[in-house]
Order: sequence, then structure tokens, then C-alpha cells
Amino acid sequence: MKRVFAHLALLLCLSGPAAAADLPRPLTDADFLPVDPAQARIGQLLFYDKILSGNRNISCGTCHHHDHGGTDGLSLGIGEGGAGVGPERTAGLGANRIKKRIPRNAPALWNLGHREIEVMFHDGRLSRSDLFGNGFNTPAEEWLPEGLATPLSAQALFPLTAQFEMAGNPAENEIAGAVHDRIDAAWPILAKRVRVIPAYGQLFVDAFDHIDTPEEVTIVEIANALGAFMASEWRNHDSPFDRYLSGDRAALAPAAEAGMALFYGKAGCAGCHSGPLLSDQGFHALGLPAFGPGRTRMFDPYARDVGRMGETNRLSDAYRFRTPMLRNVALTGPYGHNGAYPTLESMVRHHLNPAAARAAWTPEMAKLPDVPWLAAVDFVIRADDREMARQAAVLDITPVALSDGEVAELVAFLNALTGKTAKTRPLGRPETVPSGLAVD
Repeated sequence: MKRVFAHLALLLCLSGPAAAADLPRPLTDADFLPVDPAQARIGQLLFYDKILSGNRNISCGTCHHHDHGGTDGLSLGIGEGGAGVGPERTAGLGANRIKKRIPRNAPALWNLGHREIEVMFHDGRLSRSDLFGNGFNTPAEEWLPEGLATPLSAQALFPLTAQFEMAGNPAENEIAGAVHDRIDAAWPILAKRVRVIPAYGQLFVDAFDHIDTPEEVTIVEIANALGAFMASEWRNHDSPFDRYLSGDRAALAPAAEAGMALFYGKAGCAGCHSGPLLSDQGFHALGLPAFGPGRTRMFDPYARDVGRMGETNRLSDAYRFRTPMLRNVALTGPYGHNGAYPTLESMVRHHLNPAAARAAWTPEMAKLPDVPWLAAVDFVIRADDREMARQAAVLDITPVALSDGEVAELVAFLNALTGKTAKTRPLGRPETVPSGLAVD
């Protein structure tokens, strides 16, 4: 799989189980930031409450649903204006239909409450930093409010203000209109929507020591509640691999154990998927097939996604994306920053030979609900020979020759990263929410 630097060539093929020195230490609950259960309970309700969207028609849970492992099962999501959940979600009708696909694949939420998480989003546009005096470097810069507890809490604010995710289009609602003026203008409006609902107001008073009356609730408490929920709800490290790391050498089936040896051996996967979280939290270019509207910058003339460079403006970061963590990866397809590959096997094969896989890729492999009015944009980038050449030229992985049997063993190991309790979450999806709006 991934080999980024020349020294990774020193990784040796292991004929048996990976050497103990190569394996990460086991994860424990102490590796995660503490969570207040009462705050997490508020976060659970808000996560599925459409009150946080501009048009009150979409929630965080719509695209990060429990039924789909905390994702939506799509390559590129259907955001504000769509209908339904998961792979069956449609693009809406009439004036309310979607105007654009979500540019990137909905990221998984597993284990984002870990103490070592410093960077969020596919391009790392949110990170811990003192640059703006509020604890984080984000697209909101100095307008991000102070008091956000974790990167997970901070990131929760941005889908709420994103036009095609949850805010809606200008002139449709007061949230979209406020965002058009300045990003932080929308958050007080959303906070008031929440705190004037009596049930929410009382929950915040009970859960936050510094809140004496509902009138004191701000977007900071809302974000911290959402962060607490996501941190506790998606914490999971009881997979067969985790049991193996804890000393149960019988936890992995033979094929999975052979796959583990490849992962930490000649396949080179651990070069980037390293450490207890199975990610170096770095940014690497995989040369994935390009499609979709792209997360364009203000001056990009067409639908492309330059990845990390969009945040740093450094040419050296072009087309590089954050290394995903892999626990429960079997539950969170499609794979890649744009969901280019529908299965773990197809994603593994891309890593083994990016150029060949890219050449063999077809649009039918993307899980994209039919949206006729966007069809002209979906794959337009592929007609730009110069842009395709630029993307193909930036690659941080080199081909690795594995047999079909070895590929199957790698896939078996990736499946062995699924937690025993991954589908049984502590709180789950609520049946109702205090706003009274429908729950997806």
C-alpha cells in the first residue's frame, strides 16, 4: 500500500505474524479525552435535530447515520435539499432540490475523541493552534468563538454554515443570509433557535456548570455537546486486532493474521497507517480518480480538488489528503477522499498500482445518486488532460506486487479491524428530538 519516503523501502516481508516491535500498542479508554455523559446526551439529540440547519431539513446524522457506520454510504453526499438517508438518498425536487453535490466523501467519526487528534477534515483545514487566539486554526480564523473544548467540537460548527451541507442557499433562510455576511453571524441565530426550546434549555442548565439560565447558552455549548457525543458514541477499539494487541493471539483468523503480516511488512501499509490509531495524521497523494465538483478555491476556474494545498497554499501540498484511521473501515465505504472505490479490495488494489487502477477506473464505480441537472459537472474534470496529468504526477505511493491471495489476506485483516460492538453504540439514534422535527 502506501510508501511515502525512501526509508520505507527498508520494510521487510514477514513470512509469519508481524513482529511485536512493529505492532502498535493497544488502545485503552485512557487514550481518549473525558466526556460528560449529560453533555453527550444533549449532543445526541442535536446530532439528529434538523433545527441546526438553515431550512430545518437536514441534520448531522443525515450524512453520519448510525445505520451506515457514521457515514452515508455515498461517494459524494447529497446535502441540503435532498431527501432520505444513506445510499437511497435522493437529490430533492423543484426549487428545493440540491444545487451541488458535497465535494468530498463524508468522513468517518470513529475514535476522533482520541487525545492525539490535532487535525480535522480531509485537507486539515482545522487544527489546534494559537494563531488566532481561540485555540484553533480554522476557516473562521479570529471569528471562531473561544471556549471550544476539542477539535471535534470546533469542527462541528462548520457543516452548520456550509451552504450545500446544512445552511442552505442565500435568500432561503436567515442562516444562509447571515453566513453570506460573515461566518460567525449565523452561530448566534442557531444558538437562539436551540435555547428557546424549553427541553433543550433545561438540559443545558443541568449539564453545564456555568450555565444558570437557558439565555446563557451559546453556540460554544452546542458545539461542545456535539463534540462530547461524537467522541463517546464513536469510540471503539474492541476488534479482533485490538484483542490480538492485548495478548489474545487466537483473536485473528489465519487469513487476517497473514494480512497483518503483509500490512506491517512488504505491503508497506504501516508506513502511513501507523501508531495506535492506524494513521500518521499526515497528508499523502494517492492519485485517486478525479470526479465531482471538487472543493474549489475562490480562484479555481473549474471543478478540481487540490487537497491540502487548498489550506496551506503550498504547491508541495497539492493533491495530498489526510491519512484516514482504519478501525471499522469495513463499515464506512466507499473509500478515498471522494469515495472513488466501492470496496476494500478495490481500494487496496489502487494502493498497489495507482496508475493501473486509475486507468481502469470507470464512473460506474462511484456511488452517486442520479442528479440529471448536475451530470455535466460530475465528470467534467476528467476531460482536462493537463489537470489529469498534474494529478497523476503527484504520487506518494509506489507499486507493490502482491498475489490475489495476498490481496485477499490484506482485506481479511482490514475486516478484522471491525469492533465487536461497532454496531451497538452507547446512545444510538433518538426516536424523537426536542424541536419536534422528523428524525432521519
